[in-house]
Amino acid sequence: MHSSHAQTDFESYPFYGGTDLGLTYTTASSRFRIWSPPADKAELLLYKTGESAYPYRIVPLTKDSNGTWFTEINENLKGIFYTFKVYINHQWSHEVTDPYAKICGINGKKALVDDIRNTDPKEWGNDKSPAFSDRNIPTDAIIYELHVRDASIHPSSGIKNKGKFKGLAEMDTKTAAGNSTGLSHLKEMGVTHIHLLPFFDFYSLDEKDQSKQHYNWGYDPLHYNIPEGTYSTNAYDGITRIRELKEMILAMHRAGLRVVMDVVYNHTGLTEKSNFNQLVPGYYYRHKKNGGFSDATACGNETASEMPMMRKFIIESLKYWVNEYHVDGFRFDLMGVHDIETMNKASEELRKLKPDILLYGEGWTAGDSPLPDSMRALKRNVSMLKNIAVFSDDARNAIKGSVFEHTDKGFASGKTGIEDKVKFAIVASCKHPQLNNDEAYALSPADIITYCECHDNHTLWDKLSLSNPDATEAERRKMQQLAITMLLTSQGIAFLHAGTEFYRSKQGVENSYKSPDSINAINWNEKDRHISFTRYVQSLIKLRKAHPAFRLKTADEIASLIQFSEKTAANIVAYTIDAAKVGDEWKKIFVAFNGSADTNEIVLPTGVWEKAISNFESTEAIQDKLVLPQWSAIILYQR
Repeated sequence: MHSSHAQTDFESYPFYGGTDLGLTYTTASSRFRIWSPPADKAELLLYKTGESAYPYRIVPLTKDSNGTWFTEINENLKGIFYTFKVYINHQWSHEVTDPYAKICGINGKKALVDDIRNTDPKEWGNDKSPAFSDRNIPTDAIIYELHVRDASIHPSSGIKNKGKFKGLAEMDTKTAAGNSTGLSHLKEMGVTHIHLLPFFDFYSLDEKDQSKQHYNWGYDPLHYNIPEGTYSTNAYDGITRIRELKEMILAMHRAGLRVVMDVVYNHTGLTEKSNFNQLVPGYYYRHKKNGGFSDATACGNETASEMPMMRKFIIESLKYWVNEYHVDGFRFDLMGVHDIETMNKASEELRKLKPDILLYGEGWTAGDSPLPDSMRALKRNVSMLKNIAVFSDDARNAIKGSVFEHTDKGFASGKTGIEDKVKFAIVASCKHPQLNNDEAYALSPADIITYCECHDNHTLWDKLSLSNPDATEAERRKMQQLAITMLLTSQGIAFLHAGTEFYRSKQGVENSYKSPDSINAINWNEKDRHISFTRYVQSLIKLRKAHPAFRLKTADEIASLIQFSEKTAANIVAYTIDAAKVGDEWKKIFVAFNGSADTNEIVLPTGVWEKAISNFESTEAIQDKLVLPQWSAIILYQR
């Protein structure tokens, strides 16, 4: 339609404050309302099926208050599909779906009229989010990041509905050797939150073609308020995908797990042709000085969250997922593209619905944005964000090395001289008397997601292989054990990547967003092969959940209760937590890491210590000194 929007004065567009944008359905009538201030005419097109080429009826919309267009049809339109067109600058737009659509047909080509209550599973009315600790505070969360398809698609999963929402609702599924898989495995691990990669309706996959090479992470939004059809057993029926997603969430809640939704409000899968841009050209996006689309997402466009109607859309959409789907948290993709005010308003509104909702995002962008840094939800502005955490790339890089330099090592794989960076990760980027506090940017451990890998970049196992090509497989396994031990004993909100507990590999593929199942699928046979490591990670999670000393609430607690050992050898980091002061059943906890190929001796704080956990054999009662073998971690305590 229009390639340049530099001339348009979007500020003059009226704000529509009503909550009835899109469709309001009853059996007696259907009311349709869209917002398009620049339109001179607007039409509603009605279809008998999701694939009909021609509408059976075209209804002109009436210009209504504050830039909206409206019509009411006094009959029961249940099962009818619809789209819109607007007439701007003497030309008709493309036919598009309603951005506010809640139900759609195949491939999201048309929205569907129906009652959303028809999508509820039997027990949905009784569904409750499980408590994730006795305190339900952010630092109690242990997040496990998973892709719906990856979880079940491998032949070893023992799951019937492979690659589907339904597959993650199946309980008691097992590997050939009898170890649990899928939802039962997630429950067994003891994590608290399952972060699922995008499961809103995305653009890249053809829902008609359920062939094997059908893969995408889903960071290309089509409909923000509708689930993805390829994860459904019947993408043609608008109700099925919704019901099956709700069944999955119900099953997760019953298993004691909360559900975090990965959301991508920072860009749309389509640019010129997106439904937003066709209905109100240019308004929903940021633009460069020359009028072209700005692209801080490296995906062709970036949304303008600061524009009143975009801000309203994002907040209403988030609230809809909480109210309608009982979602327990959100992870914001490239959150640094969004403005701080929108993020804080969203946080406030969501907390009214669910006080212990978990919110976090990537505190960076993928390119430059016209919005000034001071207004953006960037990592360094985390102190201005209300109850929203950011990913700590500091922890990630300290543990395993830079994701941009494949051969760069981290502490867990032998890099020297970064002990202070590791300590900074342990204290969750908060101020600490033994560290240089110029770097500290978090005001609370709840501001920080402590992680060392996620779906992006190489898996931890592949990164260790690239950065330590000469190490034996046994040595690299110790490095991974060390890395995960560092992660699960550090302060902040802990975050694990699916399959890390049995050395998941993607065969060295760094960016597997559209790689086939052969690369992305979780191979559950690896759990059988590495069951002792899986049990070790399980015990670390259990330990973290049992001891509030690893989940401190405030920066003050971190500064006063954690004491780093001085005068340790290179590649050794050790510290004591004064645990009794936060009501821990242990009086003191001592943690030590050896990030080198050499054996190192360490002096222990006074008293006799007992072993809680380690990735090597050691005697039970320990005092004075301790020998740490290569790539090792140990946790000791005093009662």
